[in-house]
Amino acid sequence: MSRSKEKTRQKLLEATLRLISEKGYLGATTREIAKEAGVTEITLFRHFGSKERLFEEVLQRFTFLPLLKEIIPKVMDRSPGDALTEIGLKFFETLKERKGMVKIMLSEMNVYPGKIRKVYEKFIEELVRTLSGYFEELVRKGLIRNVDTYLASRAFLGMVYCYFQAEEVTKGRRITKSEARRVTAEFVEMLLNGIGKQEV
Repeated sequence: MSRSKEKTRQKLLEATLRLISEKGYLGATTREIAKEAGVTEITLFRHFGSKERLFEEVLQRFTFLPLLKEIIPKVMDRSPGDALTEIGLKFFETLKERKGMVKIMLSEMNVYPGKIRKVYEKFIEELVRTLSGYFEELVRKGLIRNVDTYLASRAFLGMVYCYFQAEEVTKGRRITKSEARRVTAEFVEMLLNGIGKQEV
């Protein structure tokens, strides 16, 4: 792909992210997105084919998924506790950066067309499967017991996401870096060691 085509794609993706964060998927039209990017609507369709495909690419580029794929190889040699703390903190940071999009998607989710729900579900599945791959490696190395790695991934990502949603979205309260670190460390401790007392 030529540099100019890649630049146009990037402009369209960034415009889509901005407008979806302000107006939601349903509110942001392809005409508005093209105008925001400084191109024609025909150019938008030439690059992405459909609004659904554009949305899918935004999820692939601007959410936690690409960052998670980047982090995992870098933390593979660290202790599970340190690695998961790093992953959890980066997840918190990404959610805070994308707060506008998170809020609107939460409010719109129940009225999304079937195609868009599938795009979103596919993205969540890939996110969970990516972290699951890390847990599978921990099992293989004997660093954690043989657990359902898919459920472990859902549990960890779910804990961080639900805390963020409850505090920043529902209550409108800002989570500080120190709080994010403390909460993430607690979640990691619970996940790796459980919360039941050891029998003597």
